[in-house]
Amino acid sequence: MIWVASGHHSAVNFGKYAFADEEYIGKEMEPAWTENLVLKAAFERFNGKLKELEGVIDDRNANMSLKNRIGAGVVPYELLKPFSEPGVTGKGVPNSISI
Repeated sequence: MIWVASGHHSAVNFGKYAFADEEYIGKEMEPAWTENLVLKAAFERFNGKLKELEGVIDDRNANMSLKNRIGAGVVPYELLKPFSEPGVTGKGVPNSISI
């Protein structure tokens, strides 16, 4: 359920539409969680895994031996990069979706 409402939704929809002002998984901790050391530690572990995932995506984008990495108009894959700068970037995994 989490995958369909976040990662899968990002991969299949965000390449089609301009978007902004989204809330992304792992971007920041809920303020109420900061006092609970168990939740804080779990969030920090999860956030670390997201940073590792972003590194994997960057490494694959830089690997010219992978398919579609040569020729005109090659753009990096960024739809599932977990972190996004402000504005319309095509990056980030949403915390949830609205239908």
